[in-house]
Amino acid sequence: MRLVTTKQLAVMVIFAALYFVLNFIAPINIPTTVGTLQISFAALIATIFGIILGPYLGAGAALLGATVSWSLTGMSPYGLPFIFAPVLNALVSGFVFYRKWKWGFLAFAAMMIVFLLTPPVTPLSDNWYIALAVLFDKVITLALILPVALFGKKISVVHGAAFFFLLGFIGNQADNMWGSMVYALPGVYTNIFGFDLAAVRLQFLATPFLYPAIRLVEAIIVMVIAVPLWQTLKNTPWIWNRDNILSDERKLKKETDPDQLASAKA
Repeated sequence: MRLVTTKQLAVMVIFAALYFVLNFIAPINIPTTVGTLQISFAALIATIFGIILGPYLGAGAALLGATVSWSLTGMSPYGLPFIFAPVLNALVSGFVFYRKWKWGFLAFAAMMIVFLLTPPVTPLSDNWYIALAVLFDKVITLALILPVALFGKKISVVHGAAFFFLLGFIGNQADNMWGSMVYALPGVYTNIFGFDLAAVRLQFLATPFLYPAIRLVEAIIVMVIAVPLWQTLKNTPWIWNRDNILSDERKLKKETDPDQLASAKA
């Protein structure tokens, strides 16, 4: 059995092109009392990549789309560090959706640990409030991965849309965690953006609730897109693997069990 079919590769290229097109759509700007909520369609669509294409092809589609978009829009140094943000979205979403949640959990946790070792946060004893401002919602997200992975089927039975909302939130939080982590590196905030350490610390403290609010809105949009799309594609060969959180395990076992197949043919 091939791990990747021609159809899946075709969908990967199509999704990469979709990312490229969405990148040219102006983001939605929602003014609030704490700042402007900026919703990027290209960024949030990476969760859909993980759901349909799985963690690896989904991440590949996001990387291809983001790289082409960056290359054809001037190759700005400001965007280069964040090319992998949608990749992490698709990767973590795909891992959770296709029963590899431990890898998604580890990838998310690893980014949090790296962030805690960056100059804006170290020494942690003196800058704990910066870590709290950036990571409080990420800790909540990390805690959500296990119940979503273990009880996603039950959540979908009660309210299918809620499952995709939670998965969309997790994926887009992974995107944001990459952005926070890479921005906290001296080579990025100093050499690319020209900020000193004090300025970066103030930026992390400026609007601690703004980015979680953005991820919530993005999760709602993911939910609206994912529910009908999954209903259309779930029983087709276009999805990465039939074995996922929402699959019927008994039906899947019957379809793949050699003894069951032999008896059915007889």
